Amino acid sequence: MTAHKRHRLVGGCAALGLVLAPLGSAQAYELLASPKGALNLDVTAVHGWMDSRKSYAGRDGGSTWREGYIKYGFSGHRTLGDRGELYAALDWVSSATWGDGDAGGNSLGSERRTSLEEAYLGWRSGDRFPFLGTNGLDLSAGRQVVQLGRGFIINDDGLNLGKGPAGGALNRGGAYYLAPRHAFARTAVARIGGEQGLHGTAAWLESDNRAQADTELLAGTLDYTGAAGTVGLTAVHGLDVNDRWANEFTRQRDGMNVYSLRGESDLGIENAAFAAEYARQYKRSGSESAWYAEASYTFAELAWTPTLTYRYTRYSADWDSLFTGQNSPQLGTWFQGEVAANYAGIFARNTGIQHLGLRLQPTERLSLGALFFDFTTLKRRDTRNLDARELDLYASWMATEHIAISPLVGFYKPDKSAAEGGSQVGGNGTNVYAQLVVAAFF
Repeated sequence: MTAHKRHRLVGGCAALGLVLAPLGSAQAYELLASPKGALNLDVTAVHGWMDSRKSYAGRDGGSTWREGYIKYGFSGHRTLGDRGELYAALDWVSSATWGDGDAGGNSLGSERRTSLEEAYLGWRSGDRFPFLGTNGLDLSAGRQVVQLGRGFIINDDGLNLGKGPAGGALNRGGAYYLAPRHAFARTAVARIGGEQGLHGTAAWLESDNRAQADTELLAGTLDYTGAAGTVGLTAVHGLDVNDRWANEFTRQRDGMNVYSLRGESDLGIENAAFAAEYARQYKRSGSESAWYAEASYTFAELAWTPTLTYRYTRYSADWDSLFTGQNSPQLGTWFQGEVAANYAGIFARNTGIQHLGLRLQPTERLSLGALFFDFTTLKRRDTRNLDARELDLYASWMATEHIAISPLVGFYKPDKSAAEGGSQVGGNGTNVYAQLVVAAFF
């Protein structure tokens, strides 16, 4: 698989967290409970209906497909008195895709798989080390999701390809858009210092995702959080890749170093939030950079408490997105544009993105939003031009305590068609994309 093809695919995994995070957290059924701990049964079932009038997979016409998964298992904790607390989780995912497969050709509609998702054990220190604060030392290992900072570099292992690419060799079970699989296969993580003052994370992560070339790496953060906000450093060192699944691009992760500086603050302005991160990446082909700057403001006194957000993001021509983007707190965080990032090939490489977002909260259970993106290709290669604009309109509704519903419609307008050096098949007219995602939490 070529480097270009691989990075078109990385844009294909919008996580369930992106779609449903505004609705609330998944729930659990308490099987056992005592003052010393608890054991929970966790079940989440999600189904999505998707339709794209245009295709980005080299075939004429659009795509209509469905995706679904069930995640089920157990989680729990056990107190150890003044020796802290043990916690653990064990769960599986069963996923499927039906119909034409997604509009980017990453699934074919025949994917079915059941596999282990999370299996980890951890220990929190409680008040055992007062100088570190409550739970100031947190050690965990196993299959688990790991996020560093805001997920700009390391967010999770959420790329869920189907049978489309590489003759099906990279198939992870489908449900490509919903992306139910996020856990790294093998991890060892130490979190020190809690969430205030000086704190940090050290992690060893290894993927078993073939589309990620089974990448193995070391990563760490050092942060300071105070009343004014957070400033942090991130460092990542690539240890190895699986040559069987790596291509010329991902093979450079072996020995790669990435460093970033980030910050978050309200700058003393009530109802405002600002964030920025600048990262440098050093690999055999040279150095690359990526950065973003974001500002948002909530009009707390107005009806429906509107929140307005502006962000500019820039990824250099050969930036490697590593494990960014999937399990993010809101739609449009790092998968910018539901069509652009998921199907059309505009993701975290060789692009500058201007984003304007509006979110409304009519009721506690209902939120409405509009997301606009303007994409500019930084370097034209072999006439490839992915300049485009996209507008996404969505709603997130917690219909009951256990049922969440999220419809979305997107309008994607590229400057060039596939025949003209873009990626959209059948002309550069506006693609109308629609989806409905329903989730049940038990």
